[in-house]
Amino acid sequence: QVQLVESGGGLVQAGGSLRLSCAASGRTSSVYVMGWFRQAPGKEREFVAAISRGGGTTTYADSVKGRFTISRDNAKNTVYLQLNSLKPEDTAVYYCAADRSPSAYLERLWGNYDYGGQGTQVTVSS
Repeated sequence: QVQLVESGGGLVQAGGSLRLSCAASGRTSSVYVMGWFRQAPGKEREFVAAISRGGGTTTYADSVKGRFTISRDNAKNTVYLQLNSLKPEDTAVYYCAADRSPSAYLERLWGNYDYGGQGTQVTVSS
């Protein structure tokens, strides 16, 4: 089993920045691709970004491309999401996810990940 704990959320004004962290524990050697998702009130959970095991390959949702950056530190078993130029529409609960599959494919579907965290709230005021 792998446990994921997100942190770093908060309240920020539009145009501001936040850095989210997701710490993994347990059988972390079995984790390959990691991703971030978000869910706003009344909306479905949506893909934000994903990163390969080595960190060399990333992919982003069009809505965050150029503003958000995903990275990971395997020595610390942690994945990060840097959120810049935040907009009110970025307000959501942000979740990280981990995939046990050794495939290099960067999944964009929450249901295809094996583990998920409890989420951290990001609120962007206008």
